Amino acid sequence: MRILFTTLFFTFLTGLASAADMGRSVVQVLVYSQTPIWDAPWRNNPVASSSGSGFVIEGDRVMTNAHVVSWAKQIVLRRFQDPRPWLARVEYISHECDLAVLKVDTPGFFDGLKTLPLGGLPKVQSTVLTCGYPAGGQQISYTRGVVSRIEMQNYVHIGNRAFLSVQTDAAINPGNSGGPVFQGDEVVGVAFMGTPGLENTGFFIPSAVINHFLEDVSDGKYDGFPKAGIRIVSLQNPAYRRYLGLPVTGDGARIDSLADYTEKAGLLKKDDVILAVGEHPVGSDGTILLEGNRVNCTTAFQVPQKGEKLKLKIWRDHKEIDVAVPMEVRDDDLNIGNLYDAPPRYFVFAGLVFTPLTLDYVKTFGRNWRGVANSEMIYELYYRRNETPAKVRNEPVVLATTLAHPVNADMRLASRAMIDTINGKRIETLEDVITAFEENTKPQHMIQFISGTVECLDNTQAKLANPEILSTYGIQTDRRL
Repeated sequence: MRILFTTLFFTFLTGLASAADMGRSVVQVLVYSQTPIWDAPWRNNPVASSSGSGFVIEGDRVMTNAHVVSWAKQIVLRRFQDPRPWLARVEYISHECDLAVLKVDTPGFFDGLKTLPLGGLPKVQSTVLTCGYPAGGQQISYTRGVVSRIEMQNYVHIGNRAFLSVQTDAAINPGNSGGPVFQGDEVVGVAFMGTPGLENTGFFIPSAVINHFLEDVSDGKYDGFPKAGIRIVSLQNPAYRRYLGLPVTGDGARIDSLADYTEKAGLLKKDDVILAVGEHPVGSDGTILLEGNRVNCTTAFQVPQKGEKLKLKIWRDHKEIDVAVPMEVRDDDLNIGNLYDAPPRYFVFAGLVFTPLTLDYVKTFGRNWRGVANSEMIYELYYRRNETPAKVRNEPVVLATTLAHPVNADMRLASRAMIDTINGKRIETLEDVITAFEENTKPQHMIQFISGTVECLDNTQAKLANPEILSTYGIQTDRRL
């Protein structure tokens, strides 16, 4: 027993020594950022300061979280036990998987710093060590913990995409974000979020997601994670399995619905049963076995890069079929996730402020935005693409606010209403709003909202009032496209 204890204690000390040595390649990331005001899109919030962590990777680069450097005006790095500030810039960033790569142009920053190697997926119940610069201190911090769960999870930064994540009871506090998670002498993840209200619960991004991101940007640009455009549900009803000609206790999960682009491609069909994704058999509950862990099969769908084909084994019409599905990156769900680094588009006419319908805009209604926003907005954001895809607008537009002026004094809808048509033109994008106003030669502008309400502006008076309104409210330009 004493020999076993001595061995474990020696291993513990060796791990600490190894982590301390690698910790010299962990840096503090100081960020000065400025976010837009989504319902007054020509304005910005005051510049704010925040901090995170990062670590050295191959190619004389620093990896961190996207949320650490989002909306950055200036990025400053501090090395271990080095008081000098070093200016950095974002080289590549992925807001969907919450990763970013930074470059330092000033010579000398990487002198003496080792590249930290990436490892594999840690086992559940194995020990990991988080490393970073948590807020409230200037010194590096190490926290040991145990891997408690590995599963697909929604990434908070983007809000509407799920990727593989690893849960640990090692503390991950504000400021730790972007720091490495060590196991032995390798980095097995990037710390990226905790759970408010829960103690000893943190999450890190595993190496599979990190490697996909780094392989993606190896050609000099970031494309993103492709999507198959299918919804998979479990197939465990014995009667249904018999109906489809499948063993009652066998593998396979059913395709419940397809995105419009997937249906048009014709390779997959609703009610196809996916038996395997690549080399991974798919269980009847829709999971695969990944390095000893049961995870949702969508994990395997995220392996290919843009343009690559994913091999599937499916069951259709009582027989097995092999298909190779081309994987493409889609941006059709951009507006229902959090947006970053590109200021909001807008157009101001006669005091009416038009902007695209996005999740960021709707969240300006407050924490209870789902209850406050009108049903048309919620339906347009989340449900129309599935229920009535033929009526989906490329970029739904809302009247964000109305800047008070005599020319618009009699309008009943002052803000927060979706636009249907302007001067008889169906509004598909913000550019359509501009065209509808600028090309109208009639005495009045007619604006119809999704709710059915119709409003009217005098054409001549609106055109004359526009420069005065912009000057009164301190708006430098009537549009940002």
